Amino acid sequence: MNYKKISFTNSDGLELSGYLELPLNTHPHSYVLFAHCFTCNKNFFAVKNIARALSAKGYGVLRFDFSGLGESDGEFANTTFSGNVEDLLAAADFLASEYAAPEMLIGHSLGGAAAIFAANKLPSVKSVVTIGAPSSPVHVKHLLRSNLDEIEKNGVAEVNVGGRNFTIKKNFLEDINTHDLSHFARDLKKAFLIMHSPQDTVVNISNAETLYKSVKHPKSFLSLDGADHLLTNNEDSKYAGDVIASWASRYLEIPEDKELKTDHQVVANLGKEGFTTQMRAGRHYFTADEPKSFGGEDFGPSPYQLLSAGLASCTSMTIQMYARRKKWPLVNVETHVDHKKTHAEDCENCERNTAKIDIFEREIVLEGNLDEQQQQKLLEIADKCPVHRSLSNKVNITTHLRKI
Repeated sequence: MNYKKISFTNSDGLELSGYLELPLNTHPHSYVLFAHCFTCNKNFFAVKNIARALSAKGYGVLRFDFSGLGESDGEFANTTFSGNVEDLLAAADFLASEYAAPEMLIGHSLGGAAAIFAANKLPSVKSVVTIGAPSSPVHVKHLLRSNLDEIEKNGVAEVNVGGRNFTIKKNFLEDINTHDLSHFARDLKKAFLIMHSPQDTVVNISNAETLYKSVKHPKSFLSLDGADHLLTNNEDSKYAGDVIASWASRYLEIPEDKELKTDHQVVANLGKEGFTTQMRAGRHYFTADEPKSFGGEDFGPSPYQLLSAGLASCTSMTIQMYARRKKWPLVNVETHVDHKKTHAEDCENCERNTAKIDIFEREIVLEGNLDEQQQQKLLEIADKCPVHRSLSNKVNITTHLRKI
C-alpha cells in the first residue's frame, strides 16, 4: 500500500479529508475520483479495496469524505445532494492543481448519482463507473420512508441508516427532488460502466436497467452476482476494482510499458528525467531508483542497494547449499548487509582526504540445531560466495558504445 493523507477546501470553505492511493513503484498514468455511498466514508472497506485494486494497476485514486462525514468538516444535517456534487468538483480541482485532472469518476450507490452530475462539469473525465447506483437521487427516500412525514412536518428528523443515526433536514429532500438523473445522463458524452448486483436489496437492479437505457454508447454493464449492496465481501470489491481497471484502459490514454530487450544478461533503461530506471535481468523485470533525499522517487532500490542485495542473496544461497551437501540441520539462513564508504586506513592515497573504500558490513543469522564448529565453518563458507569473491577481487569493466 502506498497512500497519502490529504485535505482540501470545498466551495463552502469546509476542509475535506481524504486519502490518495498511489502505485508502489511508478507515477500514476491516470487519476480517479471516488464518491462513496450515502452516509458512508472514505475508509469503508469496499472503497479501500476498489481504490487499492486500481492503484495496483497504475492508477492514482482519491477517496475522500463528503462534508459532514468521516474526518471532513461540516454537519451532515446541513449537507445536500447538490453539496455532494460540489464536493466532488472541489476534489477534482484539488487533483488538477496538485497532481493531474481526474479522467475517471467512480460512484457507489448515491455517490454514483453524484458522480454522473459532477462528470458533466469536468471535461477531463472520460469515463464514469457506477456501483449499485440508483437511477434517480429521489430513490434515497425509501431509506427514510418511516421518517418522511416527520421531516415534512417538522423540517428535520433523526433517521437510522445502516444502524447509525443521522439528522436529515427538509432541504435535503427538496434538493434531491430537483435532480432528474436519467434525463440528465442522456447528454453526457462519456464512457459508462454500470455495475450492479441482482441480489441488491437496497437499490433494485431495475435501477441499473434504467441507467443503462439512459446513457449513450460506449456503455457496458457488469453483473456483480452474489454481492450485497455494500459489497461487504472483500472478494466482490476487489473483483470490481480489477474489472474497472481493465475496462477503463480502453477509454483512457494509458502509455504502454516499453518492452526491454537485450542480448545481454541485464539492461537498464532511463529517460531524460529523474532516476527511475526500468530494469530487466534475464526474464525478470523490476525498477531501480534513488531515495527522495537524493532527488529520486524511491520507486525501487538504489544501485548500491541492488549491489548489497546481490551479496546478501549469494551469501544465503552459498551457506545453505553447503549445509545441505553436508546434511547439517540448518533450517534457515538470513543475511543482512549494509554498505558505506569510509576512509582507507592503508592505501596509496592516504594523504588525500578523498581516498575512500567501500565497506560491506554483513550480519548472518543461522537457524537450526548447529554446534559451534558447524557455525564457524558456515561463516567461513560465507566468504567463498561468488559475489563476495567478485567484490573482493580486482574487477575490469569494459564499455562499448552501440550505435542506434
